[in-house]
Amino acid sequence: MPASAGSPEAPPEIEIPGQALAIWAETLYLVNLLLAPGLAFLALLWLYLRRPPATPPLAVCHLRQAISASLWAGALLVFANVLIILLGGYSAPSTWVVVILYFTTCHSTLVLFGVFGLAKALAGQQYVYPLLGRHCD
Repeated sequence: MPASAGSPEAPPEIEIPGQALAIWAETLYLVNLLLAPGLAFLALLWLYLRRPPATPPLAVCHLRQAISASLWAGALLVFANVLIILLGGYSAPSTWVVVILYFTTCHSTLVLFGVFGLAKALAGQQYVYPLLGRHCD
């Protein structure tokens, strides 16, 4: 359908090198946190290890950020479980305090970082996760 004389035409889609891979990296990071922990992380690692040597910097940056944040998420989850065990096990009342604090602070923050990372990947921009990320070269 032709554009009318008074309406602006849509800008042409510009392919940003590495954008698709960056979007996949951030998507797999969020899937790892929300839907398929472990399985999505393995897919993310596979994506990182199978990337070509001439991968665009945008994709490498998002892949490294997503892997780094996933490792931190795993470490924080292990820490929360160790804390639960030290405080009396899973049947102790303090278990729920640790679980609620973990999910309201750590997990939700990690998810929010992933949403920001995905938004940046969709925009074709680099993103460094606050506190967790490594600077992109």
